[in-house]
Amino acid sequence: MIRLFNFIINHSRGRNLAFIIAGVLFSVLLLSNTQASNQSPDSRPRRSSSSLPPQPSPTATPTSTVTVQTKPAQQTPTPTPRPAGVDRIAPTLGEPPPPPKLRPTPTPAPPEEINPDDILKINAELVQLHVRVIDRNNRPIDNVAQNEFHIFADGVPQPVEYFTREEVPISYGLAVDTSGSLRTQLQSVIDAGKIIINSNKPGDETFLVRFISSDKIETVQDFTARKDLLDEALDDLFVEGGQTAIVDAVYLAAEHVSEYKRGDEGDRRRRALIVITDGEDRSSFYRQEQLFARLREEDVQIFVIGFVNELDKEGNLIRKSPRDKAVGLINKLATETGGRAFFPDSVGDLPGIANEIVRDLRTQYVLAYNHNNKTRDGSYRAIKVSVDEPGREKRIALTRNGRLAPREGASATKPPAVRLPGPGNKKP
Repeated sequence: MIRLFNFIINHSRGRNLAFIIAGVLFSVLLLSNTQASNQSPDSRPRRSSSSLPPQPSPTATPTSTVTVQTKPAQQTPTPTPRPAGVDRIAPTLGEPPPPPKLRPTPTPAPPEEINPDDILKINAELVQLHVRVIDRNNRPIDNVAQNEFHIFADGVPQPVEYFTREEVPISYGLAVDTSGSLRTQLQSVIDAGKIIINSNKPGDETFLVRFISSDKIETVQDFTARKDLLDEALDDLFVEGGQTAIVDAVYLAAEHVSEYKRGDEGDRRRRALIVITDGEDRSSFYRQEQLFARLREEDVQIFVIGFVNELDKEGNLIRKSPRDKAVGLINKLATETGGRAFFPDSVGDLPGIANEIVRDLRTQYVLAYNHNNKTRDGSYRAIKVSVDEPGREKRIALTRNGRLAPREGASATKPPAVRLPGPGNKKP
């Protein structure tokens, strides 16, 4: 083909004819190459598969396994079913960390045989009173003599069988309302509590309670003489939402103070409870009548610091305002038990109030009398103490207003552990 091409070019008479023939031949060659390339691959000669080199098998890429740990689903505790007909369960004072060790009840010793020649001494049932004496400006008076005191039980004069001015150990509780109503005052309340605790003397013991609602009355620190533990417990207080149950808190805390070391030989402890609250009770289990009936069985003085200024003071002819009801409850707690009520205008008043409470606890007289009415019928016995007023000096004696006489053959009973449902259960 190439020789023919060269021959045509060399022997052509004209340049144009040679170029035309060359173009035709080039087109023929290009067309034949294109057809060869478009042939089906099946038309090509094949090699036997045995003649092909072995192809390496693809290596499997190992897959990393990720183990996902899931938290086990939290199981919702099954609530304990309430007995039929029971509306609410009585509140209890929360156990402190660690739980207090309970004092075992001693086994009574068998009665000793009486020698006819012995002289028998009968210990009369004395009623003990802790008495504060103040002047017209609420300042304590500490120089009153025994013969200047006069005790009346149900209006009948009673001889003073025992009298002392000496300081005795004090066992007291500090109950702090940590509901949302005291949120802005809490730090000042903690500081005031430390003032009271740091005044403790050898032999004094204190326990700390925080309370919110009826089911959240917690012992933060049980009775101890260690001020460092009490200060730490105060610093751990925090505010929590809930319906304030001041009646339940006072009921349980006063009971704990009253029973602490009760019955110890030579027990002459003064017992008190200091309560810091706004005074508005919203959802207590115990009624006020039950609380004050219980307090008459316990020789516990109650001092209350009431932040009532934030409460609504609007009332009507039918219902007292929340502030009036709170003030009434606080004053009654102090008056019935021989304590004292304080109503600070601001948190700046707390240090001075704390010092006054300390002074009131220290400046007291201890008197005892033998009631001439020996009837053991569980009835209420009114108590009044007066002091002579030499010259123009005004003297006011403060102590508890009364007590319940013991009942023959039975100890005083608490209110029932449950409140039955029905319209009669509404609080007064």
